[in-house]
Amino acid sequence: MTSTSARLLTLLGLLESSRAWSGPELADRLGVTTRTVRTDVERLRDLGYPVQAVSGVGGGYRLGAGAVLPPLLLDDEEAVAIVLGLVGVADGSVTGIEESSVRALTKLDRILPPRLRARAAVLRDSTTTVRRADPRIDPATITAIANACRDHQGLRFDYTTVEGVTALRRVDPQRLVHHRRWYLVGYDTDRDDWRTFRLDRIRLRTPGGPRFRPRPDPDGDAATYLARVFGEHARRVQVTVTLEVPAAEVIGWMRPEWGEVTAIDERSSQFRTAADSYELAAISIGLIGVPFRVVEPPSFADYVRAMGQRLLDAAEAP
Repeated sequence: MTSTSARLLTLLGLLESSRAWSGPELADRLGVTTRTVRTDVERLRDLGYPVQAVSGVGGGYRLGAGAVLPPLLLDDEEAVAIVLGLVGVADGSVTGIEESSVRALTKLDRILPPRLRARAAVLRDSTTTVRRADPRIDPATITAIANACRDHQGLRFDYTTVEGVTALRRVDPQRLVHHRRWYLVGYDTDRDDWRTFRLDRIRLRTPGGPRFRPRPDPDGDAATYLARVFGEHARRVQVTVTLEVPAAEVIGWMRPEWGEVTAIDERSSQFRTAADSYELAAISIGLIGVPFRVVEPPSFADYVRAMGQRLLDAAEAP
C-alpha cells in the first residue's frame, strides 16, 4: 500500500478530472477501502480543497471551485501542452495577455522536473510567432461574451463593419471561435438569421439583451459554420473558360478544389472555378499552362484582355 501522502496526491489528481468518481471507483483505483476513501476526502477538505459529494445517478466525488486556486497535478503531456499554449499566446491578439503568459511560464519552469524543463526549453527556443498588426481585444470583452454564451444572455453592442459603418446589433451569442482572429457566432434577432462578428469590432452596451432559449449550432458546429461563411465570402467571382486540350490531359493532375473540368469534345474541355477576385482567377487559369478562351462572364474577358495588354507592354518596355 502506498503512503498516505502519496495516496492523497493520487486522489487529488483523480478528482481534478472533469468527471465525478464514486467511492468504490476511487477505492479500486487507490487499492484501499471505501472507508479509507472517505477519510482521505476529509483530509483533503481539511487542507482547503473543496471536494464535493454529489448524490444520485451520475454523482460521486468531484473537486469544486474554491476561494483560492489549489495546486494542480499535471502529467508530462499536460505540462508540455500548457507550455506550448502559453508560448502561442504571444501573438498579442488579446491586450495585456503576453505579460501574464510570461509570468505563468516563469512559474511553471521553476517547478518542472529536469526532464520536462528540457522539453519546455526546446519548445520555447524553437517556436516563434508572427506578430499581427490587427487591433487588439480587451480580455474583459472576451470574458463578458463567453459568460453570455454560457448563461444564454442576449447581447447589445455597436458593431463596425469592414466598410466603417457602425450600428447597434442585438444578438443571442452562441460560440466564440478563434480563426486567426476572435469571432462571435450568434443569432441576430433583428435579421432573424445567424451572423459572425469580429470581436475587435464589437463595443458592448450595458445592459445586455434578455435571456434566450439556446439553439443548436448552425451547420451542427459553430467552427464549421464560420469556415463555410469564410469560404462563401472568399469566392466572390465565378468564371468559366474553354481549355484547348482534352479533359483527360488536365483532370489527372489538377486538384478538385481548383475547379471543375468537363469534357466538350476530343480536343477541348470546359473549366469552371471560383476565386475572390478576377486577378486570382486569371492567374490560376494561366498557370494551367494551356490555351484557353473566356466563356463567362464578359467582364472577366475584359479583365483578361487588359491584363494581357499590361503584360505585353511590360515585355516591350526598354
